[in-house]
Amino acid sequence: MDYLLGRDWEISPAGGATGEAFIAKNNDQKLFLKRNSSPFLAVLSAEGIVPKLVWTKRLENGDVIIAQEWLNSRELKSDEMNQENVAQLLWKIHQSRPLLNMLKRMGKTPLKPEALLEQLLAGLDNSLASKPVIQQSLAFLEKELEHIKCEEWVVCHSDVNHNNWLLSQSNELYLIDWDGAMIADPAIDLGVLLYSYIPKQEWADWLHLYGIELTKELQLRMKWYVICQTIISIQWHMDKNRVEESNYGLESLKVIIKN
Repeated sequence: MDYLLGRDWEISPAGGATGEAFIAKNNDQKLFLKRNSSPFLAVLSAEGIVPKLVWTKRLENGDVIIAQEWLNSRELKSDEMNQENVAQLLWKIHQSRPLLNMLKRMGKTPLKPEALLEQLLAGLDNSLASKPVIQQSLAFLEKELEHIKCEEWVVCHSDVNHNNWLLSQSNELYLIDWDGAMIADPAIDLGVLLYSYIPKQEWADWLHLYGIELTKELQLRMKWYVICQTIISIQWHMDKNRVEESNYGLESLKVIIKN
């Protein structure tokens, strides 16, 4: 990686779970580099959803390196997730035909609720499955599965945590970290965002900014997917021996299942 840009550039790891992201510096110049990023990134850049793609280079070993412009920006805070620009950018993503067409060309197919529940059950340890709140949640998921219907499959980010939203100094908003992108029910993104950041009495107002009405059918879909995703997250944290995080997930699940 060090020889990619020449001797004047200093390249250092950018952190992250994959270890494939880097920061390149040359005096006042700065780039964000990523190894073997998805071709999906080019479409995200063209749509203005991620910082601008500067160039792409293929190395002799077959690796592909992408460079994005480095922006002076900050992550959104939890209490900023109720803002109109968040709702509008998520709407833009969900309505983007170029994003959807690219994922289809990459071989992605819609994630049906049946497949998500099957994925959950396949990875569930007996020790977690035996907990009363998990049993109650699984009963809900299985009971309501036939009622989870989606008429429009869209590109979902699948991890709309506030840390993945970047606000530039010029007030441009971006959503980054697209490794988990999927074609799915938009309720997957909407549910996590609303349950995590927006008081329930404000859901209708936020969804109005997004561009749709809060219906009982949408509420059911969001609750179903949030419960599913929360259990998967709890199991992931347990597998990593992250006791505090898994316990927090279990407590969150108790609240979700009651509402």
